[in-house]
Amino acid sequence: MNREPDMLRGIGMTSQRTRARLIERLVEQGISNFRVLACFETIPRHLFVDEALGHKAYEDVSLPIGYAQTLSQPYIVARMSELVLAAPHHERVLEIGTGSGFQTSVLASLVDEVYSVERIQPLQEKARQRLAILNLKNVWLKLADGFMGWPDEAPFDVIIGTAAPSVPPPELLDQLIPDGGRLIMPIGETEQFLTVIEKHGDELIIEQIEPVLFVPMLTGIKAK
Repeated sequence: MNREPDMLRGIGMTSQRTRARLIERLVEQGISNFRVLACFETIPRHLFVDEALGHKAYEDVSLPIGYAQTLSQPYIVARMSELVLAAPHHERVLEIGTGSGFQTSVLASLVDEVYSVERIQPLQEKARQRLAILNLKNVWLKLADGFMGWPDEAPFDVIIGTAAPSVPPPELLDQLIPDGGRLIMPIGETEQFLTVIEKHGDELIIEQIEPVLFVPMLTGIKAK
């Protein structure tokens, strides 16, 4: 028996009705881009967490995915996705930290090309399987240290980070296009802010969006 349609469509606490309530909450919190909101209706967030946590998938909370990493709360995913679409150019996006693959799948629904690097190999493998189930053809994955980005595919219109460094990584800034390239990531240690850094030649325009709490960005690669 083919369970894939039910797995993607969801039932009970993962049903379309539950997703609709999440979208209502996102709108109440100020998310307004209809393309971003549509992602939360069509992409099965419960697919990106362990089955035991599936009943929490459409609550506006972050969820553990193992290896001291989390799936960001829906509001943050939506907010960062809106900031991507607000960039002057957003056709080619580099994601630092594939994690569960949920933010990756949202980006793949919004932009032409998504390049995503992950330092923890088991997480990357799970994400690859989930993205394959969703039949996303515009995503490329790489096991790599996020601080190094993906120089072979640079420059990127936007680089989005799902973990917090203490300062903006210079290697990532170097991999942005010079005319409006945008780095979107949490910055800070004890106090973090979701930050947008827009590049115009040698000038960097920095804007702190709002306080956030992300896992710290770590260096190195963790294989099996």
